[in-house]
Amino acid sequence: MGLAMLRGFGKQLLRVKVVDCSTEESRLSRCLNTFDLIALGVGSTLGAGVYVLAGAVARDNAGPAIVLSFLIAALASVMAGLCYAEFGARVPKTGSAYLYSYVTVGELWAFITGWNLILSYIIGTSSVARAWSATFDELIGKHIEQFCKLHVSMNAPGVLAEYPDMFAVVIILTLTGLLAFGVKESALVNKVFTCINVLVLMFVVVSGLIKGSLKNWNLVTEEILNSTASFNGTETLSSDSLGVGGFMPFGFTGVLSGAATCFYAFVGFDCIATTGEEVKNPQRAIPIGIVASLLICFVAYFGVSAALTMMMPYYMLDKNSPLPVAFKYVGWDGATYAVAVGSLCALSTSLLGSMFPLPRIIFAMAQDGLLFSFLARVSERKTPIIATMMAGLLSAVMAFLFDLKDLVDLMSIGTLLAYTLVAACVLVLRYQPEQPSVIVTYQIANSQEDEEADSINESSADILPEESCTIRNLLCPKITEPSRLSGSIVNICTCVLGVCVCVFCVVAVQGGFEIWSLAVLSMLIVVSLCITLLISRQPQSKAKLSFKVPLLPYLPVLSMFINLYLMMQLDKGTWMRFSIWMVIGFIIYFSYGIRNSAEAALARNNMESSSNTYRPASMMNGQPIPEKAAFLSNGIAFAGEEDNDP
Repeated sequence: MGLAMLRGFGKQLLRVKVVDCSTEESRLSRCLNTFDLIALGVGSTLGAGVYVLAGAVARDNAGPAIVLSFLIAALASVMAGLCYAEFGARVPKTGSAYLYSYVTVGELWAFITGWNLILSYIIGTSSVARAWSATFDELIGKHIEQFCKLHVSMNAPGVLAEYPDMFAVVIILTLTGLLAFGVKESALVNKVFTCINVLVLMFVVVSGLIKGSLKNWNLVTEEILNSTASFNGTETLSSDSLGVGGFMPFGFTGVLSGAATCFYAFVGFDCIATTGEEVKNPQRAIPIGIVASLLICFVAYFGVSAALTMMMPYYMLDKNSPLPVAFKYVGWDGATYAVAVGSLCALSTSLLGSMFPLPRIIFAMAQDGLLFSFLARVSERKTPIIATMMAGLLSAVMAFLFDLKDLVDLMSIGTLLAYTLVAACVLVLRYQPEQPSVIVTYQIANSQEDEEADSINESSADILPEESCTIRNLLCPKITEPSRLSGSIVNICTCVLGVCVCVFCVVAVQGGFEIWSLAVLSMLIVVSLCITLLISRQPQSKAKLSFKVPLLPYLPVLSMFINLYLMMQLDKGTWMRFSIWMVIGFIIYFSYGIRNSAEAALARNNMESSSNTYRPASMMNGQPIPEKAAFLSNGIAFAGEEDNDP
């Protein structure tokens, strides 16, 4: 009895969502086109990082080779972006990684993904709002900071900010009102700011080509030390902190270290995937929007970092405002005003890009019953009004009270976890047998009777010679279409592969170059390669989609590895704060979501329908003949469906 209850509880946690994409009906307004999505992706991704990050990474990590750091980071981001693009074409609904997890790996993982996305977007919105406020305050002489510190300072160092940022709250509430008014109007404002930002960055790149010199890419150590000594006065700096000059002053390890930092500059494109029910042609527009926005952002980051390191020696770059300092260095002081306008526009689009997907994630989770139902209300203009207001309020409170410097890494955990799950979901879903009635090709049985009926069906129909579980059929299957056996093999292999990748990343980060560490890593690499090859031998689905991830299964596996490795780089304090946030989420899920989810209601209705359908069996020639019932391929009974089997 206890084992049966435990199995039933496990099935509740892993029940997946059936999504019908044959209809274009949506509770939200379908008014966005492909250009709107590209502008949204570029605006949210090409934020303030391009004005700050390039200087810090070039000075401390990579030097002029920062262009290679951005290239490596872009390739890692494109891997995640391609996985998002396939799901955007396959499941064009609101919810992004949350929905993709729900239709593939189950309800609990979907809640974890959605809950972390909410945290990421709240912190992203709050931190960008404070950065906008600080940038504007810098332009007007820091009058806001001086006034607030004098009259409303908060004496709680390490817990709260030095002073409450009222201006950041005003910015958030203003954009919240814009988002609540309508998505089309929000997209128009975003396009205007994004175009201004791109024009400013084009000006920076052209200026760098005109005023810059390739000599700054080929500096020698003696020249660096002499220049730095005169530049810093009495301060003496070592070659270790300045590098050895040349194109790679800190070596290839510095390039990789810079790439890990630059990876976060590409975070933000996933907001495109939350617009599935507000796009006119989502199957086509979402993949194009994701790939095009990542390409544009890479070109911008590459061009700006190249121009910056050509205008000024890398060791003299300013960490906080590299572009204004670089323009002053080459004698173009007036260009700093253009940079200021561009940075404010970039911060505005980045802020809108963080605020736009947040209410849609909340709306999708509330509509599915995992969060409180009142959050799923829609206004007359077909916008998620309550979710938008709640998102704006939470973000405003965070921006008002916290400095957020210690919380920003939580954005990374939530985003990287979402990227990892999307890659795993693409890997799993491509190898599942297609069903004509539903998009999701597998569903967890909701009752023991359904599972028993499934096992009977499998034993009588599915165990064919070519599908028998032998080593020859695992490595060289005769079938060309996915089957239940091949789908189960991929599911199991993906789970084992995920564990191996997690252990590999932990050992790689913590073990260093110890002998035991290298031995364990070698063994894990061999096991992971064998599992990946086994997956590659299974037949893939031949369903026609507007976009498919290339190089399956290798590209999703590599994406999972990169994302998990970057997660393991985060410090213990970040993981502690992440644990606290997850505890709060689990309290909400296990006290409310697990009982009130739409899939739980569907399961209850199916059980009631099943109890009404299965009457006592009649006897014919001494054999019981149960009445017919309609089942999907994995045991879910749907009321109203007919069984057409003879």
